[in-house]
Amino acid sequence: MKIGVIGTGQFARSFLALWQLHPDVEEVYVTDLVPERAAEHVERHQLAGSFASVEELLASDVDSVAVMTQRWSHGPLVLQALDAGKNVYSAVPMAISVEEIEAIVRQVEQTGLIYMMGETSYYNPAVVWARSQIADGAFGRVFYSEGDYLHDMENGFYAAYQYSGGEDWKPTASYPPMLYPTHAIGGVLGALPTFATSVSCIGIPDDRGDGVFDREVSRWGNDFSNMTALFELADGSALRTNEFRRLGYWKGHESRFRFYGTEQVFEQSGHGATLSVKTAGEDYAKGETRDVSALFVTHGGQLPEDFGDVDPALMQSFASGTAPVQDRSRLPKEFEGAHNGHEGSHHFLADDFVRAVTTGTPPPVSAWKAARFTLPGVVAWESARQGGARLPVPDFGDGAVNPAW
Repeated sequence: MKIGVIGTGQFARSFLALWQLHPDVEEVYVTDLVPERAAEHVERHQLAGSFASVEELLASDVDSVAVMTQRWSHGPLVLQALDAGKNVYSAVPMAISVEEIEAIVRQVEQTGLIYMMGETSYYNPAVVWARSQIADGAFGRVFYSEGDYLHDMENGFYAAYQYSGGEDWKPTASYPPMLYPTHAIGGVLGALPTFATSVSCIGIPDDRGDGVFDREVSRWGNDFSNMTALFELADGSALRTNEFRRLGYWKGHESRFRFYGTEQVFEQSGHGATLSVKTAGEDYAKGETRDVSALFVTHGGQLPEDFGDVDPALMQSFASGTAPVQDRSRLPKEFEGAHNGHEGSHHFLADDFVRAVTTGTPPPVSAWKAARFTLPGVVAWESARQGGARLPVPDFGDGAVNPAW
């Protein structure tokens, strides 16, 4: 396959290198609004070349594109690529409106093209482990779950928005937290076989006064820096998520998850995880709680010396190894020793898109799954603007499912 990458910012460089290594990828091309940035990546990663525009890339013979532009721009670019007959890998989120998300799902249904959203939390070690445990019935009935994405603006986000937005960065740095929901929702719904049906969300107005999260400045008229949502799920259970951008939290798991079942409970914090298992009947007191943190610690991660200008506060996102619960045996041998990121997810993300395209089968986070990870946050944002009103979350079904995943 041949891949054309749209957008060569800080995040894209991880995947350019991995796809260049992949034995089933013949050529990798790039395009960027800053031509010098695209040229730099061509030289650094020895890519096949660059295109002057998205339109030129889509008119070429690449069969697949990866959309790695700013988060609010994904929907239109994905639709443009699908219209051009290209398979699509999209960074998160899928899109920022119900209409855009539905249009992507319908286009994939009509064309049979591959669409994959690159949600890192699906491959998060804690989620990989929980997904297996839940499938085996170890939790009993999971009646309540929690997923958080806690990323303070001063922990690298100011720098990221300044990198992408230039001098006029503050209007987009106010991006509504619930429109970037998948690192929290995706981890829970990536482990549970269900989806959201309704939501009530509370937004907490910002009071920093630095021109970010200021309604008068914000592109979205948004002043919520922290948001909390409670979702009803189709199986009758509940899911609570937090999207926080102002908090006194320095370092640790940005995404963390908790699952409460009738037979056992898993609780992950920023720096560890415990599993509580009860023993029924007269032996109830013999239940146990044990530290399972070691299962989810990634080992062997490092950033290449020539990786580029990544803000030090974001290093955790761009340099991690693999955890014991992540099965590397299914990955190409060429990925051994290659840099990884987001708690070991980058290698799996890069490989799963190639597998999906070259075999013609749906990836784990297909268009339908991506909609279930993204739509709840879009509706939660609207709920917050309506003072926490409980609103229905639309669903577009299971879609095409590959049993092998």
